[in-house]
Amino acid sequence: MLRLRELADHLGVSTATVSRALNDKPGVSAETRRKVVAAAQEMSYRPNAAARALITATTRTVVFAVHRHHFPLSVDPFYPGIMRGLEETLAAEHYGVLLLTLSDEDLRAGPGTLPVLQEGRADALVAAGPDIPPQFILAAAGRSMPVILVDNALRETAIPTVTADDPGGCRDATRHLIDIHGHRSIALLRGTPGWVSSDGRADGYCDAMKAAELEPRVVSVEDTTIATGAVALIEVLEAWPDTTAIVAVNDAMAIGAIRQAAKLSRRVPEDLAVVGFDDISWAALSDPPLTTVRVPIVQIGRRAGRVLLDHFEDVITVSSRTTLATELIVRSSCGCDESPAPVMNSSGPRRHETDHE
Repeated sequence: MLRLRELADHLGVSTATVSRALNDKPGVSAETRRKVVAAAQEMSYRPNAAARALITATTRTVVFAVHRHHFPLSVDPFYPGIMRGLEETLAAEHYGVLLLTLSDEDLRAGPGTLPVLQEGRADALVAAGPDIPPQFILAAAGRSMPVILVDNALRETAIPTVTADDPGGCRDATRHLIDIHGHRSIALLRGTPGWVSSDGRADGYCDAMKAAELEPRVVSVEDTTIATGAVALIEVLEAWPDTTAIVAVNDAMAIGAIRQAAKLSRRVPEDLAVVGFDDISWAALSDPPLTTVRVPIVQIGRRAGRVLLDHFEDVITVSSRTTLATELIVRSSCGCDESPAPVMNSSGPRRHETDHE
């Protein structure tokens, strides 16, 4: 295992500089960041001749990588939907998609230890989810293959990215509780700080609360599941017993909060309004049906596929970032009668070209 000090000594820089470069932190020039990532790849991985030959070949295969706790479908239907959209777009150009589920050990070891990437059996990597860390992404990007991020982004390094409008969606959901239902004591159930989507949704919630001159109430947990949603609701009610509404950063947490509220004899929405985010298939089946922010899950996959195809044809630059609009889907968990009409928070998809110095 290559040590930080060895890499720093090799490059003649501090360990702090190496750490910032490999973790996508600010305070490092683009040239230094490039040298650090390249040296880390060179010193930790030496491809053999067969692998070099494979890397130069076209496989017409794209790897869709996601943390394994998001699969199977019964656990989390969000990423399978993105993968489906990716497959639809790539299949039209005769590319296949290979699912790669990553363990925590895989993420720590890096892409050089994964045979499908090590042996050059793929033309590109789509890395899905905020729980794939910058170190893994940057190492993959240094392997002479295009990397696209979905539901994730790096703050300091230019990597093509497709995401939903997380801040706008959560801002709309919070405003709905304030403006339509008159709630003043609204808490946010959020995921791990540092996850881009969770941070963006938290930012939107806080913007809406501050605009209404209300104090944000935020509980952070280490995962975004039904179980952690239940735990987070208990923490909210212990800290702020007068809470009347909940915004959760995803539907799983919202459903967990609804189930926990029932155990605490709190009626939803009469005693506690609940709003989620994503609009997974379970949301409409919840009891009561869940008001949520719809993320265009399949469209995210389709757009990622289009970005990849454009890349193969040298149409785009590595700085392309695309944000897709979200919709507020009103059901009864917030206190409304169900309505089929979504409320869009923007006019449609936007592509942002961002230059990183």
